[in-house]
Amino acid sequence: MGYFLVIRDRHGLTQVVLESTEELNNAEILESVPLESVISVSGTVRERVDGQHNEKMATGHIELHADALRILNCSTPKLPFEVHEKKKVKETLRMEYRYLDLRHSILQRNLQVRSDFCFKAREFLCKNNGFVDVETPALFRKTPGGAREFIVPTHSPGKFYTLPQSPQQFKQLLMVGGIDRYMQIAKCFRDEGAKADRQPEFTQIDLEMSFVKQEQIQELTEQLLKHCWPESLPAIKTPFPRMKYGDAMKRYGSDKPDTRFKMKASTLSLIKLLHQIYVIPIILAIKFRCRPAIVCAKGERFARRRARHDRRGYRKTLCPWRLLALFPSSSADGSWQGSLADQLGEDCVSQVTQYMWLEPGDLLVIAAGEHIPTCSLLGKLRLSIADEMESKGHNVRGDDNRMNFLWVVDFPLFLPKEDGSEGLESAHHPFTAPHPDDLELVHKQPENARSQHYDLVLNGQEVGGGSIRIHDSNIQSYILQCVLKVDSEPLSHLLEALKYGCPPHGGIALGLDRLMAIMMGSKSIREVIAFPKNSEGKDAMAQAPSAVPQEDLDYYNVQCKQPPKTAS
Repeated sequence: MGYFLVIRDRHGLTQVVLESTEELNNAEILESVPLESVISVSGTVRERVDGQHNEKMATGHIELHADALRILNCSTPKLPFEVHEKKKVKETLRMEYRYLDLRHSILQRNLQVRSDFCFKAREFLCKNNGFVDVETPALFRKTPGGAREFIVPTHSPGKFYTLPQSPQQFKQLLMVGGIDRYMQIAKCFRDEGAKADRQPEFTQIDLEMSFVKQEQIQELTEQLLKHCWPESLPAIKTPFPRMKYGDAMKRYGSDKPDTRFKMKASTLSLIKLLHQIYVIPIILAIKFRCRPAIVCAKGERFARRRARHDRRGYRKTLCPWRLLALFPSSSADGSWQGSLADQLGEDCVSQVTQYMWLEPGDLLVIAAGEHIPTCSLLGKLRLSIADEMESKGHNVRGDDNRMNFLWVVDFPLFLPKEDGSEGLESAHHPFTAPHPDDLELVHKQPENARSQHYDLVLNGQEVGGGSIRIHDSNIQSYILQCVLKVDSEPLSHLLEALKYGCPPHGGIALGLDRLMAIMMGSKSIREVIAFPKNSEGKDAMAQAPSAVPQEDLDYYNVQCKQPPKTAS
């Protein structure tokens, strides 16, 4: 009688059969060898007999009949977790023992698909389309704008490098230098904390081209994704639909709309009877400009259940400014219930019901306020309601393999400063070219100027962003100094380079980590990165970042300052 064991490698599981006397003796030894130990087996691959096929295994139709077996390295008997029980193990423990976690088939598959994707990207760009793969420096200098940068000390007192947020300036300088088609799979760094879809270090597929228009970059990007898309997934359809930034905010309350489900916002400004429901008419008269609304079919029971279990959190979500009214239309006679519902007359109820095509059991949310903040609030609520309904078993977003790509275009060139102070800041980065029809607005009304920026959105998440760049030194200097009012000296190298005949150019960067996570159906980008940082931006396996010896600090003239203690 033979002895059976299952071995695992990068390609999956395989059944081994030990039949000879010598190998059966080894089998007795194997019984004392811990799981995850390393062995070597050689023998003959044979098809399993009829009736013994295992359809749950990729190799379930064959088995290896061993001629020789050796134990190469025994694992420690006490494992922190069973590799095959990945879903039952807390992520904090898996991050601590990442080398064990990597043995799971899901991570093995994800990293293989990522490798194949990158290989095909280089093939498509360099071999098929004449791009040059150029490595740009990982040590750069501090420049204005963007996220907070990581700094790297040097042995020159007071002098620091920074780790680049992107190769943006270098790829523009390559256009000046005549490298008219550049690509790179680039490592980038931003000191902005870690989330499920964000890491302090991340990877992007970076492109830049000279003498190119926005539509050409978008078409090339679509063909790139189509070429690289895994054969195991449903094929993607091109061209991707386009949507203007203003329409995205108005309909979905987001500049990265999830178009897998409807639940779009509608404007109710024409229904004058709604003006009587707000109890602060002065603020209404001064500040309120629009009344978008969202209908969530059959959503009343979810709203009621959430309100009953979490009244305080519910109010905080729906009414941060006390400007939202919730109107579930529940009874068969069409009457409404909810905050301020009793202040509506029959005519107003009838008009809104007909306009929004409401049915009993629907959930209607009405908000009033400044246009962009109000739309954004409803956009967040739209996603929250979808999450709530899906948590109760309703399929709102459709098939997990559904990939809804979308180009969002015609972004504003500038936005009010996020911290509330006076002035403008770049909506994306200061090197984005103005829309050709809005050059005059840059000088007269910069807050109304559009940009030649475009974002690629997939299932409600931004997976790419690009623009046509400013190639005129005078325009770039004006935007930096007169509109953004920042010190242009740190960018003097770029401004000087633009004076030497820089061609018109543009490009795009695709976020590889986020794209892979969505593609593979992972909830976190940590599932598609070999050695990611945890939710706190730390390496739990190697305990990084870590302290360094005092002599190293002295060499780099760095002095550590303890943060002030907070009052208890």
